[in-house]
Amino acid sequence: MAEIKLERLGKVALVTVHDPGKRNALTLDLSADLADAVAEVQHDTGIHALVVTGTPPAFCAGANLTALGEAREEGLRAIYEGFLAVARCTLPTVAAVGGQAVGAGLNLALATDIRLANPQARFDPRFLRLGIHPGGGMTWMLQRAVGAQQAMAMTLFGEVLDADAALRAGLVHRVIDGDHDKLVAAAVEFAAGAAEAPRELLIETKRTMRATRAIAAHAEAVNAEVVPQLASLTSPEFLACLEQAKTRIASS
Repeated sequence: MAEIKLERLGKVALVTVHDPGKRNALTLDLSADLADAVAEVQHDTGIHALVVTGTPPAFCAGANLTALGEAREEGLRAIYEGFLAVARCTLPTVAAVGGQAVGAGLNLALATDIRLANPQARFDPRFLRLGIHPGGGMTWMLQRAVGAQQAMAMTLFGEVLDADAALRAGLVHRVIDGDHDKLVAAAVEFAAGAAEAPRELLIETKRTMRATRAIAAHAEAVNAEVVPQLASLTSPEFLACLEQAKTRIASS
């Protein structure tokens, strides 16, 4: 049965695209369910980070071709909605790519903040080889992830990156040597690093990082950070840390 699975592992949510017989290709229903799962995670104040993966053998083989062939603009945007929900997610996000990430599946991986992969991973735009123009913002996301030349090589010339090549290109943060279970465990462990920070601080910092990425001047970045930083200095979490520091100093 094709479905989106949602598990809560401490303060990390694990969302799995599950339709292994069709290599987790995104249908309209799966995309809608993925968007719903992301929304549910964002409204759960006990969750600090999101990991996205696909049931082996693939991460996600793209959009279902039948759905694509029948789609007009409204349908295309509906197919996009799953990975765009991940891209819009205010929490830190990690992709655990343990197989092919093709077309819209590559978009799903690109939509996350961090990508981990195992040796079975393959990153393949494939749109042009199917006679389809790239969509869903793929050209924008890919160029930002790997630079213009590498994005051109993949999109126009059909270059497919394995895990090691993706690591060298900066598309992948880390390659995990092992099977899918080991990859997912590593991704959840990595995402759990976000659990140590206050949830609202994570959200505000991710928002700031998105804003400063488009800023050219250092001084503008300082100005963008100063207001949220001042606000954080009055937070209960910081005041508790300050009190603990004062107690340590007094007792030393």
